[in-house]
Amino acid sequence: MDLITALWWLAGIAGAGALIAARRPARLFLAGLLAWLVIAWLTGAAGWIASVILLVVIGAPAALLSATGTRERLLSRRLLPVFRRIMPKMSETERSAIEAGSVWWDAELFAGRPDWSKLLATPKPVLSPEEQSFLDNETERLCDLANDWDSTQIWQDMPPAAWDYAKEAGFLGMIIPRSYGGKGFSALAHSAVVTKLATRCSAAAVSVMVPNSLGPAELLLHYGTEEQKNHYLPRLARGEDVPCFALTNPYAGSDAASITDTGIVVRRMWEGRETLGFLVSCDKRYITLAPVATVVGLAFRVRDPEGLLGDNPEPGITCALIPREHPGLEIGRRHWPLNAVFQNGPIRAQDMFVPVDMVIGGQAQVGRGWRMLMECLAAGRAISLPSSATGAAKIATNGTSAYAAIRRQFNMPVGRFEAIEEPMGRMGGHLYAMDATRKLSAVAIDIGEKPSVISAIAKYHMTERGRMVVADAMDIAGGKAICMGPGNFLARAWQQIPIAITVEGANIMTRSLIIFGQGAIRCHPYILRLMHAGAESDGRKALRDFDRAFFGYMGFVASNALRAGLAGLGVRRRAPKGAAPELARYYRAADRLSVVLALSSDIAMATLGGALKRKESVTARLGDVLSQLYILSAVLKRYQDDGRPGADLPLVHWAAQDALHRAHTALRELYANYPIRPVGIALRLLCFPFGVPAAAPSDRLHAEISALLREMGPTRARLFEGAWQPRPDIEPLLGALEPAAMAYPRIEAIERRLKDSIRAGTIGRLPQALPLLVDWAGEARQKGLIDAEEAALIRTFADNAAKVIAVDDFPQDFGMAEALQTRAAYWAERDGGEAPGIARIGRGGAKVRSSRAPTAAE
Repeated sequence: MDLITALWWLAGIAGAGALIAARRPARLFLAGLLAWLVIAWLTGAAGWIASVILLVVIGAPAALLSATGTRERLLSRRLLPVFRRIMPKMSETERSAIEAGSVWWDAELFAGRPDWSKLLATPKPVLSPEEQSFLDNETERLCDLANDWDSTQIWQDMPPAAWDYAKEAGFLGMIIPRSYGGKGFSALAHSAVVTKLATRCSAAAVSVMVPNSLGPAELLLHYGTEEQKNHYLPRLARGEDVPCFALTNPYAGSDAASITDTGIVVRRMWEGRETLGFLVSCDKRYITLAPVATVVGLAFRVRDPEGLLGDNPEPGITCALIPREHPGLEIGRRHWPLNAVFQNGPIRAQDMFVPVDMVIGGQAQVGRGWRMLMECLAAGRAISLPSSATGAAKIATNGTSAYAAIRRQFNMPVGRFEAIEEPMGRMGGHLYAMDATRKLSAVAIDIGEKPSVISAIAKYHMTERGRMVVADAMDIAGGKAICMGPGNFLARAWQQIPIAITVEGANIMTRSLIIFGQGAIRCHPYILRLMHAGAESDGRKALRDFDRAFFGYMGFVASNALRAGLAGLGVRRRAPKGAAPELARYYRAADRLSVVLALSSDIAMATLGGALKRKESVTARLGDVLSQLYILSAVLKRYQDDGRPGADLPLVHWAAQDALHRAHTALRELYANYPIRPVGIALRLLCFPFGVPAAAPSDRLHAEISALLREMGPTRARLFEGAWQPRPDIEPLLGALEPAAMAYPRIEAIERRLKDSIRAGTIGRLPQALPLLVDWAGEARQKGLIDAEEAALIRTFADNAAKVIAVDDFPQDFGMAEALQTRAAYWAERDGGEAPGIARIGRGGAKVRSSRAPTAAE
């Protein structure tokens, strides 16, 4: 082969590859082929016989694919019936769940070619002045009124004064528009408030987030009649009504669409006239706020055996709004979820008559309840649990990092041991990623999206990472963390983490079914179009839609296969314009993972077909890749939004590398365990010919993050922004954490300055026992080694540090008798007409003695 012929072949292959990779139409491919052959004739690179053969072998298929009408008659007409036979059947419930909400950045990630300019152009997460003021003042005030210890030990609920204030200040109506008396806050503000409350009191966080998430207010805003809106929304905004929503029953937990609660359509006398309605029998459980709710959103399955509503005997799931005092409604008892005391309990009814006017949206919305729930679920799921999990991670990381900076063992702070730096690094990295994901998900809602797939990702991964953070914190704090008491900032979070893992769709199901199950269909550019074409009754339209979708799908797969192979050989896209150059490698890695995800998903759907729904290990791992790509995107966006602070780079690098490591691990496990072994091997060889990357964040990053967490600098401030900071006047024990941690570097500086005196034996090393530290300061002062201000600093530090390392202890009854007396005294005072003061309900329970070293004064 001469040079001209070789160049001609190389140009042809490169041109064809470029057209396929760029997903250009077949007619452009045909035009390129003709131009390629003309060049051959002109240059003599190929003879006329070879040219004719190439024209027939390559040009004829290209011509067929370019001629839409001919393609439909010869190919698509035969393929459509085959597709209809193999297409998995989808119930109306499944269809509603899949089609609910919208797709956004998740679709970019799933399509194999993310447009980073779209993400980077998304607005920064910024609160309005009013929202920031509410967070700084009203939310701070509610944090002062409610804490986990008193809520659990004394009140078995958020304290009464906190409930009163939450209602008066508008916490229960944050999402309700101003026109109805609500705050009209953004999703970002809603998220910020829940996050801050979760750093202080889980009962307060849950009691506030539920009315502002999936519940009567959300459903009324989107589907209620004007009469229902005008009646209920102002009352909900003022806190006159407390809402709950009852969906789950004993036989339908994660599979909520299978509820067996029924409402039989009947006519009954109601308020003096014959009224169309339902005889509802239900048995609901796990309903948050049910014991104190004054208005109940109730989901039940309508049956119409007499055809009173129309021809359909099974209209489907319906949502009604029922006052607490409604005859036949059994409500008020409580569940006790893992020592959490937010109000939660069952709701029951037997043949309770519910007039059709109580249906949210009236009679027109009978049977549309499941779609209503699915369409509104995205916002609540993307905010509530991701925010509460992030809040728990903030208080755990904040408190533990301060504790590790103060607590000395073996003559050095425990936070400087490598064994502690590793979990501290993980905690800081996870928290950075969690807060980034929380903010990006809230911003998506604020720009008008209803991100069903993203909300599932946020719920699952933020609660799982929250569990990891709290587990690491428990290991570091050790004995301090396992003894209950007002000085323990971890115990309640440790107890209650499984609640977040379980509610709003159990995490196992969310990972294995929902994330990829919805994502593969909603985010894919062609799958949903193919399914609609297969279900279309109009034959001509079905053929036309199927033809466009099917051959677009084939081009999509071919393009991704080529691009995945090239990426495996090192051919990558450039980092997007405007992105931080120091993070360019992460953008390129995300591009590669995106195309690998798209190809692996298409191959899974093609080779496993309808059985893919049952191959939950496959769908879980593919969902993990999509999830980690979204978390990585949130991390990159946060760094950009924060103004690219170089000091934060250890956190950014850790979070990005961790997301990539988890995504690569999922792919490695997918290929190794693929149900059709040769397919898994072929995918791995094509996408990762040199092996799937296995690198995880390094020990160096762990050490750098641990050092950042021990320093009271701007990076630490950004990481814990929006968290409630314990104050000594409210929390004497927890309030000592920050002052002690801030003072410790100055104590160490004094020790370093005196190292010559220590070596000479003039004075001993800095003792780790705090009473001895006070003596050490006195001796150093007497010898003129430190001045009076430094001696006072050391004494103050010793006092604060003693409070930090204190472990609570109790009388034999754990103070329950005194707690009951406090509660009884409060209600007696309230019944007497006097408003209770904060001092009366803030720390008025069982007296707790801390087993700590004595202060200097003692």
